[in-house]
Amino acid sequence: MYERDTIAAIATAPGTGAIAVLRLSGPQALSFTWSVAPSFPREPVARKAYHVPLVDAAGQVDDALVTWFADPKSFTGEPVVEFGVHGSPYIQQRLLEALLNAGARLAQPGEFTLRAFLNRKMDLSQAEAVADLIASRSAAQHRLALQQLKGGFGAHIEDLREQLIDFCALIELELDFSEEDVQFAQRVELAALLDRLIDLCGELIASFRYGNAIREGIPVAIVGAPNSGKSTLLNALLKEDRAIVSDIPGTTRDTVEETLTIGGILFRIIDTAGLRKTSDSVEKLGIERSYRKASQASLVLLLGDATVLAEGALRTEASMLQRKIAGSLSAGAPMPEILPVLNKCDVSGARKGTSVLSVSAKRGEGLDSLRQALLDHVNAMGNGPGDLVVTNARHVDALSKARQALQEAKAALEQGTSGELLAIDLRRAQHHLGEITGRITTDDLLGSIFSRFCIGK
Repeated sequence: MYERDTIAAIATAPGTGAIAVLRLSGPQALSFTWSVAPSFPREPVARKAYHVPLVDAAGQVDDALVTWFADPKSFTGEPVVEFGVHGSPYIQQRLLEALLNAGARLAQPGEFTLRAFLNRKMDLSQAEAVADLIASRSAAQHRLALQQLKGGFGAHIEDLREQLIDFCALIELELDFSEEDVQFAQRVELAALLDRLIDLCGELIASFRYGNAIREGIPVAIVGAPNSGKSTLLNALLKEDRAIVSDIPGTTRDTVEETLTIGGILFRIIDTAGLRKTSDSVEKLGIERSYRKASQASLVLLLGDATVLAEGALRTEASMLQRKIAGSLSAGAPMPEILPVLNKCDVSGARKGTSVLSVSAKRGEGLDSLRQALLDHVNAMGNGPGDLVVTNARHVDALSKARQALQEAKAALEQGTSGELLAIDLRRAQHHLGEITGRITTDDLLGSIFSRFCIGK
């Protein structure tokens, strides 16, 4: 999969800008640079930018800043050259064509990061964090991606894997001396290690609910009876007229979803059709979708009309909604938190809650408290051990398989199973942990991961 050729690509986003960056990586990076920048030094200083003219067969292309990164101290671990040019799409394309004509190959999506992984500049979990960092849309997403990129998660997993390897090696050594009935691996220490690993895998798997929600945005469904002010609340939170607001019941017949950042955290706010009994087939479909979105949310805002409902009645509705959602959840799916909210508290005669939030979506009253409640929900979800958070479904799958193998190894140890069978379970656990960092991998897996990257990264 990895060819020792030289690749080129535009590394900045498409379009016109003040500057653009083109990147070369590979053994012939310097020679291809001299073909378009004849005055570039024959012995350049690494990480020093040189202001030189760029040319092709038709003449001068641009004046550029050209920087040389010597291997192995470059992003890819190979010789790398970056061209900082004026941001004209014409200039970018003309320079790229000149580099390709010189003999470079157009990079595949994610190929620069793939080479960094293959050259041991980062592990696979860090490489995946590069894509997450590029895609981050909130401070929380950025923070988690940056933590992953620093390599703490991968290093922790690799340390645990090395401990397993050490024990497995001792057990396999015992097999060579089976006739002498000796034990090199201390079973008590191995049992303690297995307990620690099983607990850690469980904690990391549990952290995925938080990590995935931060990565994708916290889904928040607004549900309630017709005319309780759901669309008005959505518009008030967004500070724009996104959903149609009407006094006619049943106006919202499908879900309306928008994103909102509060306190550096991305939320996906979902306005749903009003919940009521109806004979309208189209409205029924909308109500079914409302329940489905509620069951898929992390937080459900159950909105009640304070001119109609008292606090106790709204809590009763919350309990009924919770039972309905619980009955529809698939095995292992988390139960969303339901937050009762009384709306229209500004209307004369409205009932205000003492233990539930009271807001006026129309006037904006109580919205700061509601925003804080959203942040409190995220904080209550918690982080992983030592702030390690799993954000990738692939990692959860590998951790789940590793935990299963570890549990079987623990059972085998307690039952006094032979060292040969115990070693098989330990090797399975090692294998699955190695899948996370890329110590154990396949070309198909790498192709799947890096194909989602942009070209030039």
